[in-house]
Amino acid sequence: MTATARGLLQATTSELAPDPQANPFVPLVERGEAPPQALARLALEQQWVIPADRRAFQHLAQRADPASAAFFTALATGEELAARHLTAFARACGATEEHSRAHVPLAGCQAYPAYVSWLALNAAPADVVLALTANFSTWGDYCARIAAALRTHYGFGDDACAFFDFFAEPAPDLDDRATAAVQAALDAGALSTGLAHTYGTLLQTFEGMFWQAVGQPARNL
Repeated sequence: MTATARGLLQATTSELAPDPQANPFVPLVERGEAPPQALARLALEQQWVIPADRRAFQHLAQRADPASAAFFTALATGEELAARHLTAFARACGATEEHSRAHVPLAGCQAYPAYVSWLALNAAPADVVLALTANFSTWGDYCARIAAALRTHYGFGDDACAFFDFFAEPAPDLDDRATAAVQAALDAGALSTGLAHTYGTLLQTFEGMFWQAVGQPARNL
């Protein structure tokens, strides 16, 4: 029975894989052509995204069945750890606490966490598990590529890259929790693959909007 859930997760991830052109920013970093201001903007925008996603995951855990709750609780804990790493990246980019306080976030960047919050309020948690797992595959790939490029072209050390290393690393425990959550919903007849696919499609669209917005022409922090 586990193969049923795992196969569905794999198939959904494959179906929702983004167009390679959807993210112009990561290739720019990989070539060493992203200006310092753009990297700082990435850090400042993530300082808004991470706490918003953490609270959304906590709310989903409260609404979910035990299997899905375990998945979302793990995600919320991960966001707390990522927030600590994000500070080092921001400082390496020259984004100070003053910059953080003064930064006005971009709508294109914050559409993603806004939609995650919508899902937390309106969607069946198990459907969100399926949608998010597909999106996380994309996000993890982007983070791995950014981490490598920051070391190669920008001279960033391990502390400054730890935020991206964290999301790039394989997470077998999280994969197991996602599989268990999807399987529990399948067994209960409570999974809507159609809605999950719609949610996942929108998440990937908002992910693309994030990277498009981060890569806008430089502006003052």
